[in-house]
Amino acid sequence: MPQQPPVAGQEPQPSAHGHGAQPPAPGQAPGFPAPGHPAQLPAPAQPPAPGHAPPPPAPTQAPQGPAQGHASQPQAQLYGWGGTGPTPPPSGGQVTGHVQLPPGGPVPLPAPPAEPGTGSATLAVLLIGPAGAGKTTVARLWAARRRVPTAHVSLDDVREWVCSGFADPQAGWNDHSEAQYRLARRTCGFAARNFLANGISCILDDAVFPDRPVVGLGGWKRHVGPGLLPVVLLPGLEVVLERNAARSGNRRLSDEEVARIHGRMAGWYGSGLPIIDNSTYDVETTARVLDDVLARSIASPPAW
Repeated sequence: MPQQPPVAGQEPQPSAHGHGAQPPAPGQAPGFPAPGHPAQLPAPAQPPAPGHAPPPPAPTQAPQGPAQGHASQPQAQLYGWGGTGPTPPPSGGQVTGHVQLPPGGPVPLPAPPAEPGTGSATLAVLLIGPAGAGKTTVARLWAARRRVPTAHVSLDDVREWVCSGFADPQAGWNDHSEAQYRLARRTCGFAARNFLANGISCILDDAVFPDRPVVGLGGWKRHVGPGLLPVVLLPGLEVVLERNAARSGNRRLSDEEVARIHGRMAGWYGSGLPIIDNSTYDVETTARVLDDVLARSIASPPAW
């Protein structure tokens, strides 16, 4: 039952446990709330009874900081180090977590696989084709079906990272759209080198024209390295037009533009690059054919 306030001129009566405090629960340290109950705010100080002097203030104690060489408790909880935990991360170098990343350099030619297909070879692949050829879909499935870590980087996806000020080539090819294409290709090349440097294969897709070698294949070789394996995906015009009609947004082109791009892609015939006509293939069959073509490219790299 609640305690009665002290009567004037009378000393407050302590409880059986001293000074009105409740006894601690079994296994509970004094001064802490019982488990499962919120901590109570301290009661306001009571004025002294008439005729009694106020009690002397408790001696103040300077706050103690963390021991030398140890992080404070919030820092230890935030960064996961300090006390008896793991050592703090190094102060310099390129760090992601505690894993040292090797620098990404030009990608060399891969070693021939010891099993059918590309097996466990670490590859850098460039899948070329017109709009509607199925580059992105095939590249994503090929990367997902491999038994070793493989990344897929789509040039169109990287271009659309630009939200405000996106230069859409459908609105007219100009210096801005050209600059954003070049920037996207450099970004994709940088990503591919870093994936390869850390043992992760990478497949990129882009609509590279054979009549612009400096911007197209030449640019990709500069960005990635001589080990990049280009493969052309070139179905018939009717198939490309049908697939393009199912698109929406800025990925859908006019029929005239699709026909013009497809006609320029025909220049890859006779270039020495492997070409896959996937007009009658579904996505899984195309991905399987792509793996066989890449295995032959590893054994006998194309001259480009």
